[in-house]
Amino acid sequence: MKDSRKAEEIAANRVQMLSPLLVEGLDAGRARQIRAEICAQTGLSERTIRRYLAQYRKESFEGLKPRTKVYQRPEAIPESLLEQAILLRREVPTRSISQIIQILEWEGHIKQGQIKRSTLQEKLAERGYSSRQMRMYAATGTAARRFQRRHRNELWQSDIKFGPYLPIGPGGAKKQVYLVVFIDDASRYVLHAEFYPTLDQTIVEDCFRQAIQKYGTPDATYFDNGKQYRTRWMARTCSKLGIRLLYTRPYAAESKGKVEKFNRTIDSFLNEVALDKPQTLEELNQKFAVWLSECYQNRPHTALSMDAQSISPETAFRSDRKALRFVGPEVLADAFLHAETRKVDKSGCISFMDCKYEVGLSFIGCTVDVLYDPADISQVTIEYKGHESWQAHPLVIGERAGKRPNLPDHLGPQQADSSRLLDAAQKQHEQCKEHQARAISYTSAWDEVKRDV
Repeated sequence: MKDSRKAEEIAANRVQMLSPLLVEGLDAGRARQIRAEICAQTGLSERTIRRYLAQYRKESFEGLKPRTKVYQRPEAIPESLLEQAILLRREVPTRSISQIIQILEWEGHIKQGQIKRSTLQEKLAERGYSSRQMRMYAATGTAARRFQRRHRNELWQSDIKFGPYLPIGPGGAKKQVYLVVFIDDASRYVLHAEFYPTLDQTIVEDCFRQAIQKYGTPDATYFDNGKQYRTRWMARTCSKLGIRLLYTRPYAAESKGKVEKFNRTIDSFLNEVALDKPQTLEELNQKFAVWLSECYQNRPHTALSMDAQSISPETAFRSDRKALRFVGPEVLADAFLHAETRKVDKSGCISFMDCKYEVGLSFIGCTVDVLYDPADISQVTIEYKGHESWQAHPLVIGERAGKRPNLPDHLGPQQADSSRLLDAAQKQHEQCKEHQARAISYTSAWDEVKRDV
């Protein structure tokens, strides 16, 4: 009974150890990385992890229970000797198996020819000290493994690329323009891309909004840590639309490999358009839209295939059966509003973008949220907890004082039949008189006088 419980405990621990590898849809690169992490944490070899995984998939929980050993052959290498070999490998990770065996022979731990190279190599690999495993941990830099989502709109990537110089500045001076791209991870389909005259967060907002209007909302977005992407506005917008917001690690551009590869593809367009010398931003975007459709969207992509044939990004996106998730225009407009906080002054107004907006006297001293569209601040939306949102307009100061607003019902006087203050004071007065009457008593003093007489 005790052995059975022990076997079940071991099997349960092995299931927990293998659980990261049992995720449905795990790609080979990620599985390889997880196996390496498990080997590093447990000291088991990758071969053992694979054997456990095969046993679990074949026999489920029972397959991970330890087998009853009828016969156990003696260890080919004693544990103390293996520890010495591990110590030699750790001292100099580049030492070969032959050098380790030679050192053990010279130090008198083993006789010449007592240990085979293949046997020691296998034992070191089982313990996680093979030369390949040691090189993996000693290598510098960041390991980047390829990944690809299964369906469209599961993940969008975006980036900003510096474009050409156009004569659009004051007096016809040349000014650099910038390209914003949103691309679908699964299909490599460009959802929206456009050149803009400035480099700020507004160009990302506009491109993001147009992509959502055309193709619905994604499940997640993947951006770098540029100041145009890591903003309060982006966090609020994605939260409103139910989009998971993901950022890459700093200085890890390779993790956004698909959009980075597309940026390199755009270099061919920039070389061609330099020959045409467009004079306006509209002309540049028109030529880019034609190139994007004919030279990228509808051309076969080597990483996309269907029925053993390469297909174009547009075909991959259109043929995906995953339903697109659109939102209503009001929801989208609300999600793309900017939000800031302001404190209402003693006149019931807030200062916002060098203007005064009327909020209401009942909110004097309160801190309210201001939602606004940067392109149109003729009116802003005010939000405050416990109240429905309302519109506020710029304060117009006339020749005469404005009419004071009516006092809200909840702030008006409450009718009463009597004064609660006077009633409470009368009750308190009577209690004080009663207390004083009990405190002054001559009975005890008269009894003492009679005893003395």
